[in-house]
Amino acid sequence: MQTKTRVTVTVPDAVLQAARRDVESGVAPSLSAWVTDAAEAKARRESLDHVLDELLEASGGPLTEEETEWARAQLQAR
Repeated sequence: MQTKTRVTVTVPDAVLQAARRDVESGVAPSLSAWVTDAAEAKARRESLDHVLDELLEASGGPLTEEETEWARAQLQAR
């Protein structure tokens, strides 16, 4: 079982409205679940960005246009 901690956050009204719409329509089970999903998605993106930075450094140069397109497709698929 995961440990959970209650926190208070301040978000723009538009973000709160979007979250509430998703809860009301059944897309998300609760505001907490919606926020958790958003935070986890950001953590995954940042992790992927870090991996891409390491690959770039290891390859010794900037990405080609093909590599950039592939990376964008991979990030959008998640």
